[in-house]
Amino acid sequence: MRKSNFREWTLDSIEETFGLVQVRSLPILDELLSYKYEADAYEQRYLTTLQEDYVTLGGDDWNEVELENKFISPLIVFSGIANRKYSYFLEREMSEVINDIELLGKVDGMIATGFRNPKKPYFCLSEYKRGTDPNGDPKGQALIAMLVAQQQNDNKKPVFGSYIIGRNWCFMALVGKEYAISTDFSGANEEIFDIHRILKSLRVQIEKLI
Repeated sequence: MRKSNFREWTLDSIEETFGLVQVRSLPILDELLSYKYEADAYEQRYLTTLQEDYVTLGGDDWNEVELENKFISPLIVFSGIANRKYSYFLEREMSEVINDIELLGKVDGMIATGFRNPKKPYFCLSEYKRGTDPNGDPKGQALIAMLVAQQQNDNKKPVFGSYIIGRNWCFMALVGKEYAISTDFSGANEEIFDIHRILKSLRVQIEKLI
């Protein structure tokens, strides 16, 4: 058995090794993206301020830690995702043996059951400030973490994910051997309200799974 870090994986290598197939759409992802939610006045002010700070304070040039702390986590936490049943965790280790390969790595962010420590993960996030990075492919890293999360849920439940490149968020879903990736949503324009809406939807979907 060999060990392999999440950073080693790309979409191609995941498909070749584990038989995953990318499809154009999945009903569970369509449902996540189509959720109806209108931000109230307070939410609109907060999200607009977050967006303006990103644009006017050099967000495209922030490093990964700055991006996480100034933009990504504020958006996720503001969506109200955390409670006593499940919460948002940062920089947590995950590992699982699949096909005689020990997959292990640190996930930039995850939403999992538990409130002190993660138990069952349902959402895995990978983020970078650049489109290409010497330390790996964010799409592949998000998907391999989702595959590990699927295994930890006994392959019985869908797993959601997201990868973020600077201002752009893409959402993912994995069901069985099929996965789908959304178009991107920009946090630097009005689409920040879509990102907030989808994060609200994520809570609804997780409630159905646990």
